[in-house]
Amino acid sequence: MKDNKLVDVSMDFSVKIIDLVKSLKAKHETIISNQIGRSGTSIGANIHEAQYAQGKKDFVSKLEIALKEASETGYWLELLFRTNYIDEQTFKSLSSQCAHLRVMLISSCKTVKQNMK
Repeated sequence: MKDNKLVDVSMDFSVKIIDLVKSLKAKHETIISNQIGRSGTSIGANIHEAQYAQGKKDFVSKLEIALKEASETGYWLELLFRTNYIDEQTFKSLSSQCAHLRVMLISSCKTVKQNMK
């Protein structure tokens, strides 16, 4: 696969989400940790899958799914912070990275859609 910043950033984020899930499970938190584990790693999985899309519409569809997963992950991060499962520093760091991914995904979708016209 060619060098792709979105792929790299999403992989780094997925690794951090897996580390967070390990930490949450060590605290015996399983409900939210399962949810954030799925949504947080799904971002990168969909971005990776988009690299092998069957056309531009399929490519955009995969990126839009990744965007939805990023939005859901942001929700779980805030819920973990509000319920004191993660500290403010962890929340701000992961939330910022998640927001950065959303911005990159929105930009990528807009660019591809404009090029489809």
